[in-house]
Amino acid sequence: MPGVPDVSPRATFQALAEDPDAVLVDVRTDAEWNFVGVPDLSEFGKQVVLIPWQVYPTMQVNGAFAEHLRRAGASATSKLYFICRSGARSLAAGQAAQAAGFPHAFNVADGFEGPVDAEGHRGSVAGWKADGLPWRQR
Repeated sequence: MPGVPDVSPRATFQALAEDPDAVLVDVRTDAEWNFVGVPDLSEFGKQVVLIPWQVYPTMQVNGAFAEHLRRAGASATSKLYFICRSGARSLAAGQAAQAAGFPHAFNVADGFEGPVDAEGHRGSVAGWKADGLPWRQR
């Protein structure tokens, strides 16, 4: 298995813009989508696919993750870009996707909010939000 390559948020955004079949899969929890926001791909006529990697509040791995990908229309030829808060859960989700027959899995480096800054806040150092990419509250 080749592994899941890290792709910057900007390169991910560009790939989503240029490839009609590229899909952004947000693997954070319901609570994160609702309270932190989600990437906005409406300018490309796309929506982010929301499939939690771990289920809140127990944070158990979603045993139906691969099945949810299939139901969302993903196939072995789909280019799937996985995003979470900071890039760890999305890497695990990408690895699971590859193991389940989705070879074109990519990890969005630094995720939606990135690492914490000097004040302990996320969203300003690196990641989707810090790069100024479109997002919205749910």
